[in-house]
Amino acid sequence: MSAPLDDATRAIIRATVPALKAHGVDITTEMYKRLLAHPQIRDLFNMSHQRDGAQPKALALAVLAYAEHIDRLGALGGMVERIAEKHVGLNILPEHYPYVAEALLGAIAQVLGDAATPEILDAWGKAYWFLADILIGREKQIYDAHEAEPGGWVGWRAFRVRARRQETPAIVSFELVPVDGGPIARHKAGQYLSFRLDVPGHETQRRNYSISSAPGADHYRISVRRAEGGVVSPWLHDSVREGAELQVANPAGDFVLDEAAGGAVVLLTAGVGLTPAVSMLAELAAKAGRSVRYVHGSDTPETAAFVPDVCDLAARGVLTADFFFAHADGTVQDGGPGVTRHAGRVGTGWLRETLDREATYYICGPDAFMRDMVGTLRAVELPAAQIRYEFFGSAVDPELVV
Repeated sequence: MSAPLDDATRAIIRATVPALKAHGVDITTEMYKRLLAHPQIRDLFNMSHQRDGAQPKALALAVLAYAEHIDRLGALGGMVERIAEKHVGLNILPEHYPYVAEALLGAIAQVLGDAATPEILDAWGKAYWFLADILIGREKQIYDAHEAEPGGWVGWRAFRVRARRQETPAIVSFELVPVDGGPIARHKAGQYLSFRLDVPGHETQRRNYSISSAPGADHYRISVRRAEGGVVSPWLHDSVREGAELQVANPAGDFVLDEAAGGAVVLLTAGVGLTPAVSMLAELAAKAGRSVRYVHGSDTPETAAFVPDVCDLAARGVLTADFFFAHADGTVQDGGPGVTRHAGRVGTGWLRETLDREATYYICGPDAFMRDMVGTLRAVELPAAQIRYEFFGSAVDPELVV
């Protein structure tokens, strides 16, 4: 365990904040260039996020947040937990951390040039290893918990596609069972699976997909939207059939339904962001007793997945639902008991008007959607503990990093 950061080190880190604001993406871009020169490290990353610049930008925001909060690191607890969970999903190990340290410090030195004094590099070395030790410790706890739980595992495990279903023209669900025939860990509603995929014509790919099945089932289900121009999702849609085998890591993620909290729940989603919410709905339906509102935005009724399932739960009195269709013509048909259909997008005005101050909001969707929803809830001073959100891929919006 690294020693606590001393006052001098923290003062130097604070002093680098302006440089990070000006050159942070340049530093992280150079860092990834150095890091990905190592094949054993390159295979750990989603390379599409390197090509579109999302990963360097996301890391730059995280590094900046770390520097800005160096005197009150407790405020970064949520960010640290998200990182640790994602690292575990990708099977990041302690031996990977020295590569990152070398790449980060080398990048700072190259981008800042003479401004990167020995004192600055020494301070950032200490700050890096202080955070790295926290992550390594937390990740060990998660690995140990996975190994100890019934049906849990560490590393990669082969799963077979038992069934696949076309949910919408752009979303396909895959039902997965372990090849070894053993039990599977009960996931927490909202968690995801990480995959190591050998896509023909491409390097090994890593992806995370939220689990859309009910906790406690004999299988996991993921529901994948086809991203045109992507590498993995088109391959899954076009080539992965029943009987195919995929390498899967134990369920991970901290965006989970808080069963202990009690009280009302609002599931606020858009696009394929509904997948973790569908698993949460299954958990809530199984236990009942809580007020549940499901809100989902999609382009058209045809592009919204799991609508019949949600309508069935509404008809049974498990929940109320609001569907928003951005490209509707202004008149949408009645949704049945407990279901309201709207023309247009989920708006911030509507959110304010329907605000339930007693509810916990679970939010997932495109970054712009989440920024609007989270920003609105924060603006009306809903307690932070009642605003929970998950994003797919890299967080590239500064308002969503911490």
